[in-house]
Amino acid sequence: MLLDSLKLKLKPQHNTHYRSAWQAIHIDTMLLVFLLLLCAAGLLVLYSASSQNPHAIQLQLVRFLIGFSIMFVVAQIPPTSLQRYSPVFYLFALILLFAVLAAGHIGKGAQRWLSLGVIRFQPTELMKLAIPLLLAWYYHKIHLPITFRSVLVALPIILVPAVLTAKQPDLSTASLLLIAGCSVLFLAGLNMRIIFALLSLVAICIPFTWYFLHDYQRQRVLTFLNPEHDPLGNGYHIIQSKIAIGSGGLFGKGWLNGTQSNLHFLPEHSTDFIFAVCGEEFGFVGSTILIILYMLVVMRGLYIAIHAQDTFSRLLAGSIAITFFVSFFINMGMVTGLLPVMGIPLPLVSYGGSSVVTMMTSFGILMSIQTHRKLVTT
Repeated sequence: MLLDSLKLKLKPQHNTHYRSAWQAIHIDTMLLVFLLLLCAAGLLVLYSASSQNPHAIQLQLVRFLIGFSIMFVVAQIPPTSLQRYSPVFYLFALILLFAVLAAGHIGKGAQRWLSLGVIRFQPTELMKLAIPLLLAWYYHKIHLPITFRSVLVALPIILVPAVLTAKQPDLSTASLLLIAGCSVLFLAGLNMRIIFALLSLVAICIPFTWYFLHDYQRQRVLTFLNPEHDPLGNGYHIIQSKIAIGSGGLFGKGWLNGTQSNLHFLPEHSTDFIFAVCGEEFGFVGSTILIILYMLVVMRGLYIAIHAQDTFSRLLAGSIAITFFVSFFINMGMVTGLLPVMGIPLPLVSYGGSSVVTMMTSFGILMSIQTHRKLVTT
């Protein structure tokens, strides 16, 4: 009995010291572990998808290191400081969006980048955080649940950057901006009647948006409806993707043994369609494990949102978790043919660094919300 009592006394002290050590540097260990596992899985798939190119892995590792460093720095910022400077950050990102339209770098028929000489970046990535930050700041100051009047205030905050992004043109990112903003409205307690009214308005507007789409955007919709109509042209991507995933079966062909990617039948196999490589080489089981890793990150984000200590933190954390979920859901949906091709990469798995900084910044915000909350309440 004495040993048992000593164990009970010593164990909480040890755990408390362990937790406080991580809290001192504002790192949520559970979220960090999930992210490391997800990045490791991404590098494993990318090595095969890039035709075993060590240079691609090295570049991706550098991007992850930069991303995790940014995450650590952002985690040190208290949520109160994030709240205070939310309007300034939104205004800065909005000015950059206008700058893109005026003097943005043009590549692949789109004007989406600002060039700083050494590097190029997309201001729309900043807007993925700026919109939830400003909306959470606004709804923190008013009485919830929100009213129709407060929804009207939020609409230009969401629609102006979304429209500017769509004009670049970048309809996929514009859709993510809409989702990021609407997720805050939903979490703030949007009335069901207002939700149905907005959905009805969207349904009415959908037929008219067809006339405002670019030719390639219309073709993506038509290809989604019938990819076999042009199997060697516009339908080629999705057909090869389905073949790759279907040929993987239950356990896959094995790592580095995918034929669709290694023989270059599958286009964009290291970027937008990398999930097809995972399905071919690791099968249904491997794809399910990857989805579970994603869902663990989302569930941790929602947990942080539920236990946040104020309205601003709850709305911001919830929006980050939902937007992250939508990002990988859309990518997997388009690769499997359940959604039109939208050009959204698979987060932390697809090759590229444009979204890594935004993703890691958002996870740094989640860690800040969680660790600062614990420090205040203990």
